Amino acid sequence: MGRVMGRNDKGARSSWRLLRENGGLGLAAISYVSVDYLRYLSPSWHERLQPALWIALSLAAVTRVPFYRNWTAELRAAIPFLASIIIMLSALLFEALSVRFSTAVLGLDWHVSASPLPDTGQWLLLSLNEKLPRLVVDILRAHIVGLHHFLMLFIMLGFSVLFNSIRAPGLGLAARYMFTMAIGRLLRAITFVSTILPSVRPWCASSRFAVPAHPHPWAQKYYVPYASDSNTIRMLIQSDNHFATVKDYPAEYRPDWGKMSFLIDILRPNVAEGSTWYQLLKKAGGGCNDLMYSGHMLVAVLTAMAWMEAYGGWTSALIWFLVLHSAQREIRERHHYTVDVVVAIYVGILLWKMTGFVWSNKDTSKSKRLARLDELQGRLTHAVKDSDIDDIRELLKEVELAGQEQGGFPQWMIFVFAVIATAFSLACVLLAFTLTSDG
Repeated sequence: MGRVMGRNDKGARSSWRLLRENGGLGLAAISYVSVDYLRYLSPSWHERLQPALWIALSLAAVTRVPFYRNWTAELRAAIPFLASIIIMLSALLFEALSVRFSTAVLGLDWHVSASPLPDTGQWLLLSLNEKLPRLVVDILRAHIVGLHHFLMLFIMLGFSVLFNSIRAPGLGLAARYMFTMAIGRLLRAITFVSTILPSVRPWCASSRFAVPAHPHPWAQKYYVPYASDSNTIRMLIQSDNHFATVKDYPAEYRPDWGKMSFLIDILRPNVAEGSTWYQLLKKAGGGCNDLMYSGHMLVAVLTAMAWMEAYGGWTSALIWFLVLHSAQREIRERHHYTVDVVVAIYVGILLWKMTGFVWSNKDTSKSKRLARLDELQGRLTHAVKDSDIDDIRELLKEVELAGQEQGGFPQWMIFVFAVIATAFSLACVLLAFTLTSDG
């Protein structure tokens, strides 16, 4: 009887551990998305439950910090993590400059007069609105997830390393996420600044930017004379040289920015927008021409890819459903053309597949042990033939040590790092939540 009870108790503990390590993160993710959606269904309950949920999740993470056993691995991943932050910030700076340039270079008059491009994806969604049941259309229109949701879902995935839900180090996963996103944002900026496409929302530029109404001198000379007349375009192709007469336009405002004056032609400052280049970049946000490809969808896809590799299971399928729902909303609400969304999906998938060298869910220690075993195979064979037990033990110990991380850190260093890493991660949570809550 005692053995049966012992087995039952052991089975119960194993079931609880399995639920905690493989099911708790999914339940936390669903709770977060569901509670946040209450802002539309019941704002009063949202105000009560959201702070309670965040406090509960934060306390759960903090209480696990002293029992986490992989701080040494996290400390080793700190340098790649910090490097990925620097690369990410550099990519965002280049993107902000590109957003401002692509919006300002043609002037507000062009943005107001340029018609949106024909988009068959938008036509399809409008057609489905007429054919699908009303309930289905309402679900498709619902604001279930946004940019900040996907960022927070990834942060939750990273923190789950404290509960052994994903493979350590968590900072390694974060480094891969940010490095991949930095490459994606850099490629995105190069793409949309190369060819300027009209916005899906023609009123956007005039409502958000105070750039001059006329085009920049570069566009005055190389674009405007050849924008509409087919004969002039044909002559340009034949001669491959600028020849048209440039019209008279107002002079450009050129403030004194010292060493940063080279940015004047890129940012096109205006007296009403402030006197420094930094103030202009802070107002960049999302551009008001079409930005090929969608940055929101890139974040969503990278979050889904991270979940699928690091955690897997039914929760990953749910995350991909949220990605697809967000994709059709981007098109439906005319934030992007369909091509922007489609390109963002496959670019995000391909980039994630290419950056596995930063962090991977695969157990590399096993391959290291097998490689070391292959190296020692000859010596091990001789030791077996000679029945040298001591030599066999030493060789097997070398194989086992090959799969372990070499070198260690003082306990005080690990403790200080654990405190700093936890505080920094919680600060990132607050920043991500407050700075992206408006999408």
